[in-house]
Amino acid sequence: MRIVIALGGNAILQRGQPMTADNQRTNIRAAAEHIASVAADNEIIIAHGNGPQVGLLALQAAAYQDVAPYPLDVLGAQTEAMIGYVIEQELGNLVPATRSLATILTMIEVDPADPAFDNPTKPIGPVYDEATARRLAADSGWVIAPDGGRFRRVVPSPKPRRIFEIGPIRTLVESGTIVICAGGGGIPTVYDEGGKLRGVEAVIDKDLASALLATDLEADLLVIATDVEGVYTDFGTPEENRLSQVTPDELERYEFPAGSMGPKVEAACGFARTTGREAVIGALTDITAIVGGAAGTRVRMPARP
Repeated sequence: MRIVIALGGNAILQRGQPMTADNQRTNIRAAAEHIASVAADNEIIIAHGNGPQVGLLALQAAAYQDVAPYPLDVLGAQTEAMIGYVIEQELGNLVPATRSLATILTMIEVDPADPAFDNPTKPIGPVYDEATARRLAADSGWVIAPDGGRFRRVVPSPKPRRIFEIGPIRTLVESGTIVICAGGGGIPTVYDEGGKLRGVEAVIDKDLASALLATDLEADLLVIATDVEGVYTDFGTPEENRLSQVTPDELERYEFPAGSMGPKVEAACGFARTTGREAVIGALTDITAIVGGAAGTRVRMPARP
């Protein structure tokens, strides 16, 4: 099978963990062990989040005031390469030496008129207490929003429209290469009024970018890997219930938080509708069972009569 695996941010950095290189490598090593368990007989494409890493680089850049801070699209490119490098090493230590791996810096076109630019919602960087967050917002011109009981910086998150490197990605996949691409949702780019391609200050949701990637690659399965066993209704209450097999229409009857499960549900439903194939939201630790059809919330179109 051809499988696109979208790694949640927790696969790289656990909530509240210091953003050290060692912590991130340890988490990626654990993720790689699970991915390696399904790599032998399948074509594997890996996407991943990068919100904490982009936020940290932005903070570090702000501390050096001799030059203007790098824009978010450049920081996105940096983190794509950084995280891809570590995934390549850790997964490369687990798969046969004959299996090649490659990281592709991935530009993704967005619409400059996307309403997301007027309504920042995508959290990046570390979490802060409210007083610290408001001080940083005032000093840096950030927009902040609640994240659980704390606060984070939020930035625009426009919808992905087109993957520029889809040709090389497809060629590598067809050659048997494990490809890491569309990291952090890809590098957000637009055509300006003069028809020139340029980056923009935004972060694309990685689940929506992964769904587009899986659609363009005609993947057999989209796996949206997170730290819970699937999609729950009434999550965190005594009435919580994990959904097993659902259609897009059934799943969209429920409301899910925009900052966590909402984009995953949107991505899974979109992929299932567009391709007629299956998307699964579930725990990375269950990936063998997910690929085997026995775990996660499985989103598929209803069977035809």
